[in-house]
Amino acid sequence: MKDVLVIGGNRYFGKRLIALLRESGHRVTILNRGSSGAPDGIEQLVADRDDEAALESVLAGRSFDVVVDQVCYTPRQAEIARRVFAARTRRYVMTSTVEVYAYEDSASPVAEDALDLGTVTVDTGAAWEDPEFREAHYGEGKRQAEAVFAGVGAGAGEGVGAGEGVGVGPGAGGPVDGGGPPFAWASVRVAHVLGGADDFTGRIDHYARRIRAGEPIAVPVVNHPATYVYVEEIAAFLAWAAVGTDFTGPVNAHSHGPLTTAEICAAIERRVGGRTVFREVEVGEISPFSFSRSYGMDNSRATALGYSFSHSSAWLADAVAETVGEVRT
Repeated sequence: MKDVLVIGGNRYFGKRLIALLRESGHRVTILNRGSSGAPDGIEQLVADRDDEAALESVLAGRSFDVVVDQVCYTPRQAEIARRVFAARTRRYVMTSTVEVYAYEDSASPVAEDALDLGTVTVDTGAAWEDPEFREAHYGEGKRQAEAVFAGVGAGAGEGVGAGEGVGVGPGAGGPVDGGGPPFAWASVRVAHVLGGADDFTGRIDHYARRIRAGEPIAVPVVNHPATYVYVEEIAAFLAWAAVGTDFTGPVNAHSHGPLTTAEICAAIERRVGGRTVFREVEVGEISPFSFSRSYGMDNSRATALGYSFSHSSAWLADAVAETVGEVRT
């Protein structure tokens, strides 16, 4: 049995992760701001992760075998977490994202080393407390957070304003705050997640409504496939990453079998009826799950570490049925 702390992540695949850990006999504690309660039998610690003093207080005298951080979005949060948990956990697992590869455009699947964290400019002075800024820089925030945990990113010097981009490249401001005790960390770069009646993203619904009505779906002229993962599978992978292995560093997590927008829409059409109509656009907003860049991930490292992913063809129909929740008439 291991003592596991899960930070945030009380919904979607996070709640499935917590259930899997508990069912496997591990002692699970969750830490969040208290806006949602803990499942039965799970201890809850209440603190704002952005408040370092509050974290220190609620964690006083506590230590864990592993921490799974589901809600680390910024380098500032990563710096706080590294200071607070360096002496409180043997291992720290951050849930990251495929969007750390947002600057890639590769015909071949992207492996973890395509992103050199040592070249990521970490700017804790940017407007990370602004929700709109944070959402607009989601992938960049995760990149910088990973660099902080790795202790290899470079400081950006002057803060970046909300109207400016967040730079990436060799830093000019010195190393990030990565000192202190050795820190065993891992990041799970999660592909786009599909499935579940509790999918809160609205992405599948975006397509289902247009397909039912035969309305155009905006896609880029050159629309690349992408890698995906089933909601149940990513929960299982995170549980395995937390307690079933001790790897460090980043790992890509996705099912085999990249999917195109057309394949996803065909599965939705079979479920709800209607007709898929694509409208190619040179510029402007495109639909989710359509990509002008090619940056599907390579899961070879996870496979070599001992995890066996399923193929997307095995779960796509079920994922759509769960999310749409409506039988074709």
